Amino acid sequence: MKRKYILPLFLIVQIILLKILAFFPEMVERYYSNGLYLVISKISRTVLGKIPFSVGDVLYGIVLLYALYSIWKTRKSWKSQWKNNILKVTSFLSIAYFLFHLLWAFNYYRVPLFEKMSIERDYSDEDLYRFTEKLITKTNEVHFKITNDKNLKVSLPYSQDSIFKMSQNGYDNLGKQYAFFKYEISSKKRSLFSLPLTYMGFGGYLNPFTNEAQVNDKIPMVGFPMTINHEMAHQMGFASESECNFIGFLASVKNEDLYFQYSAYQYALRYCLNNIGMKNESKFDYYKNKINPGIIENYKESDTFWKSYDTLIDNGFHAFYDQFLKMNQQKEGMESYSKYVDLLVNYYKEGSRF
Repeated sequence: MKRKYILPLFLIVQIILLKILAFFPEMVERYYSNGLYLVISKISRTVLGKIPFSVGDVLYGIVLLYALYSIWKTRKSWKSQWKNNILKVTSFLSIAYFLFHLLWAFNYYRVPLFEKMSIERDYSDEDLYRFTEKLITKTNEVHFKITNDKNLKVSLPYSQDSIFKMSQNGYDNLGKQYAFFKYEISSKKRSLFSLPLTYMGFGGYLNPFTNEAQVNDKIPMVGFPMTINHEMAHQMGFASESECNFIGFLASVKNEDLYFQYSAYQYALRYCLNNIGMKNESKFDYYKNKINPGIIENYKESDTFWKSYDTLIDNGFHAFYDQFLKMNQQKEGMESYSKYVDLLVNYYKEGSRF
């Protein structure tokens, strides 16, 4: 067999093996998520964590520039050498696909958090309404503690660097309750591609090749604590978006700082209201009227921000990412972000947890 066919064929082999691996989550959990991955992530974050800029973004930039250069270089020979060019591209994708899974993405195939924490999967509409009622009370309470005026929106007094440092407190407290949520060795950074991320409609992402938690530094500050805690959950080896929303929520409400708590509560409340709105519009209006006006102002601020960057670009990338998630064990695609309401409602069925 010619060498140029080896890597393209290896890509096909990888895809087949991953289909088989999906049937063995316990093995992935034991040997990868709680074994090899812990070593890999520790090394990555130790080596890159103290570098003040995003190494992963720089690598992405280099790859993008090289890709554009290669396209330009082969523009005249593409038709005559199309087979070799396709093999080269496929070979690169094969290597990237292998590293993607080895360095982080095997976590897509681990044991679901529902099972790991013995949380039920189903809940009734009444369960959702009860939880939302409690969540409104808690969000209003924290909001008023911060503002002393139910009509004022919350404005965070911290710098982004301070929030990066303060996020550790919540995970320290959460780790005392659940050892598998213990976060060690920081590697949290502002993304060099924050403006493109904004147009794409994303608040942050984990670079799977460098294990850096990247945050869009242009997003409204009220959501910044929750966003970084979400990405930190990805760093710990949780791939599911719904699970990282849930873990990020727990780490935020466990933080001793009120602004972190507010970031989580208002974020979760909005998801609950959206779920209720799809089920019962009158219930949505009822609960919305019970929320402090200042919280609604924070929602409006966020909506105004994202609408100002709303283009066909974000729709295209969301469609792409939706398919990407579906290919990686998240059948709901982009809807998996809101699925964390399932985890919240069932986790908080035990009243003492609020």
